[in-house]
Amino acid sequence: MLFNSYAFLLGFLPAALLVFHALRRLGLERVALAALVLVSLAFYAWWNPVYLLLLVPLTLATFVVARAIAHCRVARPRIARALMIAGVVGNLLVLGWFKYANFLVDNAAALVGAEWTLAKIVLPLGISFFVFQKIAFLVDAERGKVDRFDLLEFALFVSFFPQLIAGPIVHHGEVLPQLRAPRRDGEPLAALGLTIFAIGLAKKVLLADSAAAVATPAFDAAAAGAPLDAVGAWLGALAYTAQLYFDFSGYSDMAIGAALLFGIRLPVNFASPYRAKDIAEFWHRWHITLSRFLRDYLYIPLGGNRHGAARRTVNLLVTMLLGGLWHGAAWTFVAWGALHGAYLVVHRGWQRVRARVSATPAGPVEVFAGAALTLVAVVVGWVLFRAADLPTAWAILRAMAGAGTAVLASDGVASPTHDAWAVAIVAALLAIALLAPNTQQITGYRGPSEAPVHAGPPSAATAAATAWRWRPTPGWAGASAVVAAIAMTNLSRVSEFLYFQF
Repeated sequence: MLFNSYAFLLGFLPAALLVFHALRRLGLERVALAALVLVSLAFYAWWNPVYLLLLVPLTLATFVVARAIAHCRVARPRIARALMIAGVVGNLLVLGWFKYANFLVDNAAALVGAEWTLAKIVLPLGISFFVFQKIAFLVDAERGKVDRFDLLEFALFVSFFPQLIAGPIVHHGEVLPQLRAPRRDGEPLAALGLTIFAIGLAKKVLLADSAAAVATPAFDAAAAGAPLDAVGAWLGALAYTAQLYFDFSGYSDMAIGAALLFGIRLPVNFASPYRAKDIAEFWHRWHITLSRFLRDYLYIPLGGNRHGAARRTVNLLVTMLLGGLWHGAAWTFVAWGALHGAYLVVHRGWQRVRARVSATPAGPVEVFAGAALTLVAVVVGWVLFRAADLPTAWAILRAMAGAGTAVLASDGVASPTHDAWAVAIVAALLAIALLAPNTQQITGYRGPSEAPVHAGPPSAATAAATAWRWRPTPGWAGASAVVAAIAMTNLSRVSEFLYFQF
């Protein structure tokens, strides 16, 4: 079931809210949580009921192992660690089978010249997200960071439908305390949730899907071997840059908004990443919960920055390679992860060189140049992320570099493969991403801890957002309703969210 569908907006969500809050008003807090678990499982089963046979047993097994780890942690630490490793490996094996088995068999067969085949394995929705949440829970249980084991709370933490399919990747320490101490500021929180949900819905339906109308034909044409010119290649790449941002940030906003209607604050996942002044800041702003997971449960355990520059370089490259592979079983994602790993290594090297040359802070020209270079680097990376395969990505990148084939019109004169309207759409969308206040700046939402997220230096967008910050007033209610209504009138072209495939 899609957030951007009439079935969800007019049927599922209102019914879920009615049941949950009716039970809470009767003082049946535990029953309300149990009902929300069942509602979330029904949401997941809407796509394919058979995969409840994956989600439910994996949830139960992870909880049992985590509780066993906690019981053994002090008296038998080696057993606790072995259980943790077994639990993590078990979750990764499940993820590996569904997500990477076909990829590994196909590549092994190609490598040795064999004719091995494996029936196509359907990837269960959300598996990459809920497996990471389970892994974090197991690791933290072994570290002594889980203070209470309650099966009902854990089941809801894993299956909570707003974030089940495509995140944010929620940490147990953020959600479980909220389940134990329900918030009582229901009306203001619901008003905030409806506003954020409306913003996210508009991002997806009005902005992301408009960008897709430009990006998809460009990448499909490149995959089919059509000739490319530089302008057409850049237009397709920039259109996808806008589409991916508004699609995934729109989903995350809708997840946060829907969760707020149930009194739960999810973490912020985006903070205007295309405004980043360097690639490290980009990863502090883009898909924040994934960056946090990779840092805490992969980069730091590998050694982080603690063993010298050479080891840090290896750790960065391994982390970004695996982060790329997490997104999908394809060499394009591996290449994308490797490219961003190289970006981060170069950035660290530049920081060291600059520190030796000058101790003064970067001036406006240097900051602007860094931001522009970062955005171009990100756009180049998105070509790998979106392309059907490496040859297609290479063809687009060559065209972007000016080595493509000029497209000829019917009269034989070279002409662009695009129109002024497409250029205007892409330019407007990128201007919104770069200059307009983001959801947090408009609403003041700060996530579970209500602490400020990474925002960078003050900007014109920040000042503008502060001047007309959201409040639970009739005016803002009307504005949110208008935005939602406009978006809902465009639901006839319902499309899946991009991160559903991951």
